[in-house]
Amino acid sequence: MTLTATWVDSLEPGAPDIVAAWRGVGTGRFISVRREVRRRAGDGSAMSVAAQLAALTDALTSFVQDASEEVLRLPGGEDDWNVAQAIGHDCEARAGLCLAASLAASGRWPGSAPAVVPGVPGPPDADRAMLIRKIAQSQRLIDRSARTVAGHETDPCPLEHPLVGHLRCGEWLVFAGVHDLMHLEQLHTLDHTSTALS
Repeated sequence: MTLTATWVDSLEPGAPDIVAAWRGVGTGRFISVRREVRRRAGDGSAMSVAAQLAALTDALTSFVQDASEEVLRLPGGEDDWNVAQAIGHDCEARAGLCLAASLAASGRWPGSAPAVVPGVPGPPDADRAMLIRKIAQSQRLIDRSARTVAGHETDPCPLEHPLVGHLRCGEWLVFAGVHDLMHLEQLHTLDHTSTALS
């Protein structure tokens, strides 16, 4: 199954800023991604971006609800992970990036914070119920984090990600959504998930 503009367009009304930032990934323009992330994460953006992340939460939940347990064990489009591992990874990443932004925004950044380690998979045996629960938990943490980041969107954040470097507090919320879309794209392009995604 090939990712189509229709699939991306179907998410854009609910997450316009995140989709706009993500589009640069498809053309390999990470400079464009950073520029769009910054442009869409200015003062007053946190709660709007959290609502857009909720739209992506719905998309992730819909995928898991429609996928069979067999599909969750098949290759997930990232290294040698299965689908469940890819979704579990995304849940942890989206929550972790937003939590980091909230810690920086509230002046509670730990001096011994570990470096970001990308590419850590979720549990390989996670079932649908567990994944749906983790997706919902990630959105609750995002909502709490966004309330803390509100008013501090342009504050610096010490978090350094090996792929994008440093971003401001509000920018990490947008990038969490870009990361969601990168994994949703992988899931939608897998031939064996075409039935679950139809």
